[in-house]
Amino acid sequence: MLSKGRNRQPRMRILYSHRVQSHDGQSVHIEELIEAFRQLGHDVFVVGPGFYNKAKFGGESAAVNTMLLLLPNVITEIAELLYNIPALAKLRRGFRNFAPDFIYERYNLYYLGGALLKVLYNAPFYLEINAPLAEERAHFAGLRLRSLARRLERFVWRRADRIFVVTSVLGEIVAEAGVPRDRITVIPNAVQLRAFPFAPYSARRGEPIVIGFIGFAREWHGLTEVISGLAAQVEPEMRLMIVGPRSPELESEAKAYGVAHLIQFTGLRERDDIPKVLRSFDLALQPRAVRYASPLKLFEYMASGRAIVAPDQPNIREILTHGKNAILFNPDEAGALWRAIRQGAVDPGLRQQLGHAARGTLEDRDYTWEGNAFKVIDAVSADLGRGRVVENAAPRRDGRSVPRELR
Repeated sequence: MLSKGRNRQPRMRILYSHRVQSHDGQSVHIEELIEAFRQLGHDVFVVGPGFYNKAKFGGESAAVNTMLLLLPNVITEIAELLYNIPALAKLRRGFRNFAPDFIYERYNLYYLGGALLKVLYNAPFYLEINAPLAEERAHFAGLRLRSLARRLERFVWRRADRIFVVTSVLGEIVAEAGVPRDRITVIPNAVQLRAFPFAPYSARRGEPIVIGFIGFAREWHGLTEVISGLAAQVEPEMRLMIVGPRSPELESEAKAYGVAHLIQFTGLRERDDIPKVLRSFDLALQPRAVRYASPLKLFEYMASGRAIVAPDQPNIREILTHGKNAILFNPDEAGALWRAIRQGAVDPGLRQQLGHAARGTLEDRDYTWEGNAFKVIDAVSADLGRGRVVENAAPRRDGRSVPRELR
């Protein structure tokens, strides 16, 4: 692993800013990266919504959910903007009291905290982007204030000293918004490798093939196609395991297709249980993926040494290679997903080979949270060492320099 050759880095004080309310895949990324920074010896002060610290994994704010259900989208979007008033005050206090070396923020639409501190104090501002949220919410969530959302998105992106994106595809989207390419660094998602002690895959004789999916099922994950295809299976015998929050829609579809008896909906599992659950998979599925994503589940599948079936598209090919460490299929070709599933289902030797190679790829490329934290600090250290900063959109009102203790 690359981590074995790491050099010691200067100790940093990091103000980690986010506006995430729910404990889901986003929270995994947030908490694992923060812990990795701390494991490397850096001091991290976290500023985020109060509800976040009280919620369990899978939990969401009841107040926020009620607002989303009852109010028109345009009202909830205005509420998101107004959230910046208390959020900025909280972030500003943290900035003054903690005196960080830099601000690291997980990007969220309509959240302006770090960008405004950049403008007010010329604070070193680093932004992590996992999705172009103005585009994503316009497509999937009925975004109403689209023009304003896009302008504010560009405002935040352009204020960052450096942007960390999870795929090169996403990096191009950010560049097209006017961010210079030399301020964009690609760092894919990762996994906590020590939670996944390697156990080579071994086929279970005489038992159905378990094809599995793990995560918070969303519209774009394509699970309907997997469920409908179960009805047409002949040989070998297969069962589907869906690990994540229960989905009444998917359960209804399973009944409608007459395959409910072939599907196990496990419900949400504790994070500590995930490695054991994944070891029960014969094939690990990523049926669909948006074009810019770096799916967390892929790295967990790789760490578990499971053969992966995933769509053949640029962002996925940044991580996986067809025939080497995964079976990739054309997502635009009818029936291609199930042909890929059957290819892996009939060949236990192929499953073992691909799973072993996937684990090797993960280790060789250091797709670990500690590795990611190291790469972030490396980039920040180089930027600060060169005195590299982005000019403010507006000078400080009083025209004075920033006191040393606020830098």
